[in-house]
Amino acid sequence: MSAKTLIIVPTLNEARHIGPLLDALLVEAEALEARIVVADGGSSDGTPDIVASKAAATPRIVLIHNPRRIQSAAINLAVATFGADMDYLIRIDAHGSYPADYCRTLVAEAEERGVGSVVVPMTTVGHAAFQRAVATAQNSPIGTGGSAHRTGKLSGPVDHGHHALMRVAAFRAVGGYDENFRCNEDAELDYRLRRAGNVIWLTDRTGMIYSPRDTMAGLFRQYFGYGGGRARNILKHRMLPRLRQLAPLAILPVVLLAALSIWHWAFLVPLGLWGIGCIALGMHAARKYYPQYGMPMWLSPLVGWAAMIMHFAWSSGFWLHVLQRPFRREAM
Repeated sequence: MSAKTLIIVPTLNEARHIGPLLDALLVEAEALEARIVVADGGSSDGTPDIVASKAAATPRIVLIHNPRRIQSAAINLAVATFGADMDYLIRIDAHGSYPADYCRTLVAEAEERGVGSVVVPMTTVGHAAFQRAVATAQNSPIGTGGSAHRTGKLSGPVDHGHHALMRVAAFRAVGGYDENFRCNEDAELDYRLRRAGNVIWLTDRTGMIYSPRDTMAGLFRQYFGYGGGRARNILKHRMLPRLRQLAPLAILPVVLLAALSIWHWAFLVPLGLWGIGCIALGMHAARKYYPQYGMPMWLSPLVGWAAMIMHFAWSSGFWLHVLQRPFRREAM
């Protein structure tokens, strides 16, 4: 008897992507005899209408409303509604790109390894100049700190990776996603999965392609949320920051310290070293990944600038969450 699989797609205003994505996933669902659940968070661009028309043509696609809007709630709701007799859940990002056999490969890997979760490498690909700079930064250590699932195709047990497949029994046993987390909910769940004895396996047999933010403001908001989510995770579980997270933690203090340069120029030195280091490392990353990511060398300083936005936003989000912690009442 083949494994029963639930393919879950959280959506919010994904009209440009959802139709072709569902067409591709339907091929996978037929092969796996799986169900596709689209959990929509209140889209206003016609996404639910597109999904409803697809669902009308096949019982394998189901549309549900996600009143909390966030992805963690979407997965929890789909599993609570349809996961009772399922072996695996597969999480799909509506704006990602996937190989034609993505879901089948994940299930085969999980069956072979017998692990609680299979995670995948994520490659970022941009189109316009700034997007390409962001992609180059995110595909290199300057933007990721050396995360295994972001800097190369490795295979083996990891602490965390891009969420792809989980055993439903393991997911439910630890309580699913913590819906207090708008960002970093995946790393927080991975921590609890590992504490419960589950292995998180990074596969090198498949992966996904992600499109990065295409504006500086959007990139800042994204990484500000990541920083706040990481702080929430560390405080919840009383963990120490990882070595690769210590350097970004210093960025907000470095920027604030520069304000003291009105009294002495030496207070600008840490800020200057950070900026020069980012530009230099960004240019190195552009050389390494060019022409794969389409970053002309005359635009390579943009890679360092994108990394600086990511570092500053992450650090700001982290420290703001920490400073607000004594005044915040967390939901239980």
